[in-house]
Amino acid sequence: MNALPLLLIGLAIFAGGYVLYAKFLGNRIYKLDASFQTPAHELQDGVDYVPTNKFVLWGHHFTSVAGAAPIVGPAVAVIWGWLPAFLWVTLGTVFFAGMHDLGSLWASARNKGRSMGTLSGRYIGSRGATLFLVVIFLLLLMVVAAFAVVIKDLLISTPSAVIPAWGAVAVALLVGQAVYRYRMNLGLVTVVGVVALYGLILLGDAVPVELSDPILGMSPATFWIVALFVYAGVASLLPVWVLLQPRDYINGVQLFVGLGILFTAVLLSAPSVVAPAVNDAVPAGTPDLVPLLFVTIACGAISGFHGMVSSGTSSKQLDKETDARFVGYFGAVGEGMLALGAIIAATAGYRSLADWKEVYAAFGEGGVGAFVAGGGEIVHSGLGLPASLSSTVLATMAILFAATTMDTGVRLLRFVVQEAGEIAKLKINNLVGTFIALAAGMGLTFSQGAEGSGGLRIWPLFGTSNQLLASLTLSIVAVMLIRKRRNPLPALVPLVVVFVMSFWAAIDQLGDFYDARDWLLLTIDIVIIVAAVWVAVEAVVAMRRASQEPPEAPDADVTEKAGVPG
Repeated sequence: MNALPLLLIGLAIFAGGYVLYAKFLGNRIYKLDASFQTPAHELQDGVDYVPTNKFVLWGHHFTSVAGAAPIVGPAVAVIWGWLPAFLWVTLGTVFFAGMHDLGSLWASARNKGRSMGTLSGRYIGSRGATLFLVVIFLLLLMVVAAFAVVIKDLLISTPSAVIPAWGAVAVALLVGQAVYRYRMNLGLVTVVGVVALYGLILLGDAVPVELSDPILGMSPATFWIVALFVYAGVASLLPVWVLLQPRDYINGVQLFVGLGILFTAVLLSAPSVVAPAVNDAVPAGTPDLVPLLFVTIACGAISGFHGMVSSGTSSKQLDKETDARFVGYFGAVGEGMLALGAIIAATAGYRSLADWKEVYAAFGEGGVGAFVAGGGEIVHSGLGLPASLSSTVLATMAILFAATTMDTGVRLLRFVVQEAGEIAKLKINNLVGTFIALAAGMGLTFSQGAEGSGGLRIWPLFGTSNQLLASLTLSIVAVMLIRKRRNPLPALVPLVVVFVMSFWAAIDQLGDFYDARDWLLLTIDIVIIVAAVWVAVEAVVAMRRASQEPPEAPDADVTEKAGVPG
């Protein structure tokens, strides 16, 4: 099959979802109100609460939620064939991810920018709130530790990406100053910034950077991991407008241009999809398609991590509530497009089925490597770019996505630590909260050696815990909708599907961990399952209670906004 129809059909589904379904959600379900005073204005502090242009905020949200997962997941899941991955990415993005991301952003903005962990206490019950925070903490810990390892591996395997990856930080700092301090035209700054970033890619391709071994008494792997955590810690303490916002925005534009390059190459070269639509001859040891597809592809279809970003940072920067449709729903669409690109790169970037099977000889193979290699081949064939430059472009895309997620993840970890402190009646300032977040992340990463292998120690739990968190986030949204006597079905349908699939997968994993005598993962999996069941039961009770109580007053949000506890 030719990859071009796959690309065009996928993009058409995404466009239809944004134009039709997102509009329905915004107008009929969430009833977004441009006159509502968002937390960014009400609680503006110049650090975390900052009213932000919706295009800049979309860049932050898109690159923060995307990370490496919408590349890794689809590029692994195609082992079952391209069709199941394609259907889950496209339909999941439109009906699940977009609804979830927009909903969590709306829910948080209506509650002073509070996180999902805090909202669970208000809308579901205090007993489940602590367990909710435990799941969130574990998930964030997985993300920051694993992405540090992923970025480290890419910096070592693709030395031509070192200069553009770190140079992007300097460009972001300049963009932040230009936009916020000197009030320069955003369009002009965007063009100059993107040109600078692609200039850095050309420079990196010409001057690859390979670190000496040792460097400052550390191996290159250790050095890169330490440098990444130091950067993430500093970024999490700076006001969002100084680095986080401009970095994510300019990276988001650059990465969209990168996707445009890949899609244009598909348009011009029309490569053949060599992978089967449905793979009836999967390698031995490959788990069943159901339920594993639904947790292998999380980011790119629906992801609980998105709810943490929506309620952790994005809701605190929302200028107008009506911007939530563009920031939240279109942010999910952007990630779906990246996942679509990963599917095409991992199935049409090889010369033959035999070459593809050589890469996908076992479950878990492929991933970022398949995306970079396959996508590089498509770009080389379609646009005639040198193979090394094509690989540099795609490797830089993967690094920048992962890095923006990692630094946002550390900031979110700090929020969780501070919220846990509030529950324990302890005041934890930003510096102490960040130190705790870094200590936890680096502790896990280096727990099995200086090369950072511990960063992937609990990663096998990411898919199930991430999707369970998504279903629990949707339960909060559903309770809010029921209180307001609005149609909860757009939240309840994805809630049930995702909870059943992820719970099923988590139970399956228990047997795998027991057979492997992996007591750490077995214990954490049990904790996550118990927490999920507990919160789910509390959520069902909360929904029933909400349906029996008098409808929430139309001005209830305004009352809460004014500072009267709800």
